[in-house]
Amino acid sequence: MTLVLFIRHGTNDWVHGRLAGWTPGVHLNEEGRKQAEALSQRLGDLPIAAMYSSPLERTVETAQAVATPRSLHLRLIEGLGEVRYGEWQGAELKELYKHDLWPGVQHYPSGTRFPNGETLGEVQARAVATIDSLRAQHPQEIIALVSHADLIRLVVAYYIGMHIDLFQRLVINPCSVTAISFERMGPRMLAYNDTGSLEHLRPRPEPVAENAGSTDGR
Repeated sequence: MTLVLFIRHGTNDWVHGRLAGWTPGVHLNEEGRKQAEALSQRLGDLPIAAMYSSPLERTVETAQAVATPRSLHLRLIEGLGEVRYGEWQGAELKELYKHDLWPGVQHYPSGTRFPNGETLGEVQARAVATIDSLRAQHPQEIIALVSHADLIRLVVAYYIGMHIDLFQRLVINPCSVTAISFERMGPRMLAYNDTGSLEHLRPRPEPVAENAGSTDGR
């Protein structure tokens, strides 16, 4: 089993106002830095084996808050990067709500292309390929991936069997943790959009087979 922790970056000044996309120089604000520090504390001593991040500043800063105190080497992965929104990048959301393509983004994302950008179906495909490659490198380990809300929603939809055209029903909050274990029988979601205790994610000892012998005197 590989356990993957999907972490959204902390709050920045563009959240809920403008579509940052791959815009350079979008950093965590004071609230976001506090969220990242709290995230690191919430993760406690979970045995995270590796830390990966989207290459954008807000994800790197969030990931560093977790990786640095644990002496984890942070690796930046292009495939975990934000949706390429094309001409929509940097636009105010209140203006995009009026765009002719907005209903398609909300209700037919599998077939709606951002102007000169990606479709959300393409984002899902490249993200899942990236994640499957990373988890294959870490059998029986916990890895943490720091990325963006839309990308995390898209991969969660894929792994739980939700049609991509319904992914807008999912919510991923800043510095939340969504945990999916990849087991022999398929993926299992153990935590979703979690901003509280993660103690229940701690690996448990393997059960002892009934015929393996006993030392309790029976």
